[in-house]
Amino acid sequence: MNTMHNPPHPGETLREDVLPALGLSVTDAALQLGVTRATLSRVLNARAAISPEMALRLERWLGVDHGGRASVWLGMQTSFDLWQAQKAAKPALSKIKPIKHEVLAA
Repeated sequence: MNTMHNPPHPGETLREDVLPALGLSVTDAALQLGVTRATLSRVLNARAAISPEMALRLERWLGVDHGGRASVWLGMQTSFDLWQAQKAAKPALSKIKPIKHEVLAA
């Protein structure tokens, strides 16, 4: 199994890097993104995932050339989610025996 090392939630990147670089408050950023302050706050505090819609909003807002590509935000979210799932499912996954590939080739 591919082991990842604690990737950050993408909201953390927004909170710690993007908003300070832009000099924006959560309220200002939420207004510019067209979402409620509560919605953005949940993302920034890793209590909500970056949805495909939010990723598209970020892409439009930041611009593809400035770190806003939707696929990058979704990739960050997927890495975070997989790492969380890997931690939570470790006991169950250890009980699954891999298939012998010779059987599949027959």
